[in-house]
Amino acid sequence: MFTLFRENFYIAWDSIKSQLLRTLITVFIIGIGITALVGILSLINALETSLTGSFSDMGSNTFTVNRYEFTSRNRDEKQKINPVITYQQVKQFSEDYNYPVATTSIAFTGTRTAEVKFESDKTDPEVSVLGANENFLDNSGLKLESGRNFTTFDIQNNTRVCILGSDFRKNLFKSTNPIDKTISVRGTKFKVIGILEEKGSTFGNRVDLRVIIPIQVARSIYTQPFINYDMSVKVADANLMDSAQDEAIAVFRNIRNLSPVEENDFGMQRSDDLINQIKEDTAKINLAAWFISGLTIFGSCIALLNIMLVSVTERTREIGVRKALGAKKSTIAFQFLYEAILVGQMGGILGIVLGCLIGLAISKFAFQIEFMIPWGAIIIATVITFIVALLSGIIPAIKAARLDPVESLRYE
Repeated sequence: MFTLFRENFYIAWDSIKSQLLRTLITVFIIGIGITALVGILSLINALETSLTGSFSDMGSNTFTVNRYEFTSRNRDEKQKINPVITYQQVKQFSEDYNYPVATTSIAFTGTRTAEVKFESDKTDPEVSVLGANENFLDNSGLKLESGRNFTTFDIQNNTRVCILGSDFRKNLFKSTNPIDKTISVRGTKFKVIGILEEKGSTFGNRVDLRVIIPIQVARSIYTQPFINYDMSVKVADANLMDSAQDEAIAVFRNIRNLSPVEENDFGMQRSDDLINQIKEDTAKINLAAWFISGLTIFGSCIALLNIMLVSVTERTREIGVRKALGAKKSTIAFQFLYEAILVGQMGGILGIVLGCLIGLAISKFAFQIEFMIPWGAIIIATVITFIVALLSGIIPAIKAARLDPVESLRYE
């Protein structure tokens, strides 16, 4: 049995080599469909993992108060322009919102183009500077690699201290321990008290290259008008989330001077709601990817079927000789079936390699997110190419097996 399989394999391989150009074209057609499938699915997987990872770190017991809702809108729907959330409003909210076992964090981004100096070294002007209170790290799911967090004393007394992202350890301080060192941001000196754990990048946003300073100090440095502030609330017990949100909405509506008949002019989202929204959106993109790839794979199936039918016609005399020498119908059929499977798997391997390379390139250079090998997509692609090859090879294999040996020997 194994000898027969090996013989048919070698015959199929010799046939493929004898029609190299035609085989390469067919392999390339199959590879295009698999490339589209693997490339898109791998990229979507990387994006979903990166985004959901950012929100899942916050936990299911955290909700944020933003200027806008995190929802998708129709193109024809007119977007309401909500007023910015001012410092006076977030400060009043933190004072008025007295829900039990809940902590409120306040933060804003002063700039995304800062230059940070340490002794004679300095960074490129691409550092984000955030002003935040002592609850920001905990509510945002950020963890310290070393050092300590802000204290209430640091925030209330405008202490010139800062917490740095992990990139500073290798880009600015190199072999020096950053803790207790002094850096300069926009001419203001800050003592480093903490280094964050590495988080990676999302859509080019380098979260590991940021400086977090006390919020009042940040307000004295960055005084541009219409600064929008972000708030998040963390509740100790996730079962109390609904009531905590209801009270937060009531408090903030009162701060925004909204009448009972007016709609909210702010957004409020739970971290798990954001994760579900991301998964819902990526599921739609996945469906579109399957549809586009399916059309291409269907075309490759027809191309492979065509090349196998042509191969049967061209090798009619060869089939007659083999039958005259005692080859069974099943032997002839399996010879052409092996050939179709070989061509299909070669196209699948080409598509998987190209798809992974494209996904890697887009992830690293376009979105700057971590790329993960899409094992699920690779397994699916392998199964699909096998099924395509099997379906495309069955009809030619049956046609070859049914050829009359006498008529086949007469064929010219």
